[in-house]
Amino acid sequence: MDNKCKKIGFIGLGVMGKPMAKNLLKAGFSLTVFDIKPEPVAELVALGAEKESSPSKVAGKCDIIITMLPNSPHVIQVLTGKDGVLEGIRPGCIIIDMSSISPVVAKKMYAAAAEKGVEMLDAPVSGGEPKAIDGTMSIMVGGKEEVFESVKDILLSMGGSAVLIGSIGSGNTAKLANQIMVALHLSAVSEAMVFAEKAGVDPEKVYQAIRGGLAASTVLDAKMPMILDRNFKPGGPIWMHTKDLLNVRDTALEIDAPIPLTTQILEAMKAMKADGHQNDDHCGIIQYWEKLANVTVKRR
Repeated sequence: MDNKCKKIGFIGLGVMGKPMAKNLLKAGFSLTVFDIKPEPVAELVALGAEKESSPSKVAGKCDIIITMLPNSPHVIQVLTGKDGVLEGIRPGCIIIDMSSISPVVAKKMYAAAAEKGVEMLDAPVSGGEPKAIDGTMSIMVGGKEEVFESVKDILLSMGGSAVLIGSIGSGNTAKLANQIMVALHLSAVSEAMVFAEKAGVDPEKVYQAIRGGLAASTVLDAKMPMILDRNFKPGGPIWMHTKDLLNVRDTALEIDAPIPLTTQILEAMKAMKADGHQNDDHCGIIQYWEKLANVTVKRR
């Protein structure tokens, strides 16, 4: 059956989920939605979606159920809790969890789904709210190849790329690796530009000088203009990145992987939360270094 003829359920209409669901509607898919907040549900219904009163009821009327939730405990509750997806789902359906969670939890949810005769993919995303809005996110997928291929068109309606990494949990492992690298890139940019400012050199000119060399990066080009403009409106907030690094920490303990640099950056992000900056964009972590050096990096 063509996926356009199938019913898709979407649970979790937050910062990322709402624009992702909108893109599915724009692509012509039939959508039933649920969220604990009525406002985003009403917004999606106005665009043509149906609404349901619980995850279980969404699952009962849909062939493919997508979840986009804050963290592992929320996924566990929505899938296996009271009125959860697995209460209402039918054998042969597919769950696509696009939340960023622990790979260990992804595997446990896969096992729970399998007991119901249901397939599951873990498919977290990278790109933040701007790329969720314009449908250019990177989607990292774990699960069976045949299941991935059967829903790839759905994924590509929300993202610019969708790559099967390996078995279940691999998607979230890739996402956590991504978040390690982004955090370290942001920290390197912060430390370098505070260093330049402290030395009395214009950080904007330093940025322009190095962005064509080996130190260039997507993170540098995406975030340095925001830093110079003191624009810390979140695309990816510090609290969310902190959550991902906590999942890195927990997974690293489980698999005995060394993460000394990530641990240091996690502590810096926790300090930002203590200073009331948890809702700043993650590039706002530069304020941690600025506070240590008593300088501000901005346009001159």
